[in-house]
Parts: sequence; structure tokens; C-alpha cells
Amino acid sequence: MAIDLGANVYQDRGPDEHFTNDAGDTLTLSPNNEVGFYGGIKAGYVFGTGVFRPTVEGDFFYNGWQGGGTGTFRGFDGEVRTADFSGNINTGAFMSNFIARFAFDRFQPYVGGGVGVYYAATPGFTINTPGGTFNTSGNRTHTDLAWDIVAGADYYFTPKMSSFIEYHYLEYTGSQFENTNSDRNLGQQLVGAGLRFHF
Repeated sequence: MAIDLGANVYQDRGPDEHFTNDAGDTLTLSPNNEVGFYGGIKAGYVFGTGVFRPTVEGDFFYNGWQGGGTGTFRGFDGEVRTADFSGNINTGAFMSNFIARFAFDRFQPYVGGGVGVYYAATPGFTINTPGGTFNTSGNRTHTDLAWDIVAGADYYFTPKMSSFIEYHYLEYTGSQFENTNSDRNLGQQLVGAGLRFHF
């Protein structure tokens, strides 16, 4: 068993998006990539007691950050208008990881990866414009597939307890979105630490 927490240091929300209507008006959306927080629990089983120790692991964690960006609208008259938008993104990830551990006395590095699902929700966004502040209403949710790559290292204080640092490349896929012409996957970089307990 383990508990861990850390920072979602980067979300690759893609490049700017550009839209143009029949009248020649253009809209550019520029996403921000904000630092977020994650924390959760792990449960797994380590096979063997040799130098190489295969491991299976369930990793269950909250993963949240603030989404937002800037919208720039240019009308046919040439006037430019801008608006900032932001909102909290709250997700839960449920991953099954397959880990290769290497035991070098108290120090045990590991690497692996896995698949799972995530659930995401946002209560809406706040939009700041020169004319005032507006709030979108209604909760939006989405559930889809996820996959990750994991690397880290444990340091054992006793045979039953260790501390660890860990890196995840975590990707939330957009396979369940319909009628879209762009990539809806979200790649994220997570860095954290925790405590592990063996029974």
C-alpha cells in the first residue's frame, strides 16, 4: 500500500486554435497550461525477492488543475477584442500499472506503465471581458480511457516501509468525443512523492 501526492506540472492542451466565419471575422483561442495538484493511494503486489521484482499496481488518485486561456476576436472592421476565461478541472484516475522493480539493497528504482479510465468534471468557466465578467452555468462531465508511463525510485528505511519519488506521463484520451476534427487527447506531466508500506 502507498499514499502519494504531487504536482501536475504541465498539461499539453495543444496549440492556438483559429476560427473564421463567412463574414471574415476571426477568433483565436490560446490555452494556458497551469500547474495543478494530484494525490491518492496505491495498492499492489510485488513478485519475488530477487534483484528483479515484477509488480502489479492499482493507482487511484485525484488530479486537478485550472484550465483557461485567452480569446482574441477580430471583426471585419479590424477592431480587436480580447477575453480571458478560466475554470477548475477536477478528475479522478483509476490506473492498472505493470512495474519492473530493481532491488539494490535500500535503493529500488522502477519503471513501467499501464492503462485505466478517468472521470472529469468542471462546474463551468468564468469569462472576463472589457464589458464585464460572465459565468457559464451547468456541470460538464466526461469519462474515457487513460494510459501512463511511470518511473521512480524507493528508499527503504526498513524492510516494511519506504519513501519514493515518482514521475508519470499521463494521457487522458478523447476516444468518446464525437464529431470532432481535432485531437482531444490531453498529455500531462506529474511529479510527486509518497510513502509505501509492505505487509
